Amino acid sequence: MERECIASVNRQQVATLLYDMLRVRLVEEKIAALYPEQEMRCPVHLCIGQEAVPVGVCSTLTMEDLVLSNHRAHGHYLAKGGNLKAMFAEMYGKATGCCQGRGGSMHLIDLKVNFLGSTPIVGGSIPVATGVALAEKMRNTSRMTVAFFGDAAVEEGVFHESLNFAALKKLAILFVCENNLYSVYTHLKERQPVREISELAAGHGVKTMKANGNDVFAVKDVACEAVDLLRRGEGPVFLEFPTYRWREHCGPNFDNDLGYRTPEEFEEWKALCPIARLKSFALKEEILDQGQISRMEKEINTEIEAAVIFAKASPYPSADFSPEDAYSH
Repeated sequence: MERECIASVNRQQVATLLYDMLRVRLVEEKIAALYPEQEMRCPVHLCIGQEAVPVGVCSTLTMEDLVLSNHRAHGHYLAKGGNLKAMFAEMYGKATGCCQGRGGSMHLIDLKVNFLGSTPIVGGSIPVATGVALAEKMRNTSRMTVAFFGDAAVEEGVFHESLNFAALKKLAILFVCENNLYSVYTHLKERQPVREISELAAGHGVKTMKANGNDVFAVKDVACEAVDLLRRGEGPVFLEFPTYRWREHCGPNFDNDLGYRTPEEFEEWKALCPIARLKSFALKEEILDQGQISRMEKEINTEIEAAVIFAKASPYPSADFSPEDAYSH
């Protein structure tokens, strides 16, 4: 059953959650604004509308915990602490990018904060994350591993193989499914029989929870519970968060004119904006005022502008490339 709740958070935590979600949103909106300039020569998959999941989950992690992601990785990378300048430089194909300009939007990595990387193959990072969790168990560390993926990934065989293996070995891994209903243009109901994705995961003997993916408190609450279980050696855990992407599957634009989703559906989900929801709560409870929120946005936009200037001014990578270069970052 889907869970709705307000986690026990203090005033500073509310401010931090809002700041982090605003940062993801404003970064994505900046990418959308700049993309038509044709200087970013890589596909982009924006997570506008889904910010509560990466921020809520990553707020429960330590710097030592390990995260892997998919093609829609910007929010996960930023929420884990990934370097913004390196991210923009990567999208511009510059040598100062997190993959030296050779990976693009779908290949983000920042080992300084243990964001181990993102891959565009649907479900491709799930077995890698499972292997990472096995390695951590063999090393007898206390670090946990998190794998972010979308609803379409549960239709890949490797998803089921990974959950089975993780359950068998009792790995400290958190499987996080951002269920935004669509695999490109195909709705979940056209791809799956009527059943909960979380129930499908439970069939592998994995503990499962489900919560509102547009409520950062609900996300944080179940993520905290899951992390506690993993720390106690009671993993793995699977989390499902229903949410919704506002922009097209791949690209900076809105695509409601294509007809695969109705304007009514889009507006219903847009009204559930996770950032507007938290802003309303913070203002109503007098945790923040509008002036403080405006100052947050100004600070974030200043950081973003500096990152874009850095990226545009950075050099392109050399045409010479050796295998050793792949390990230099």
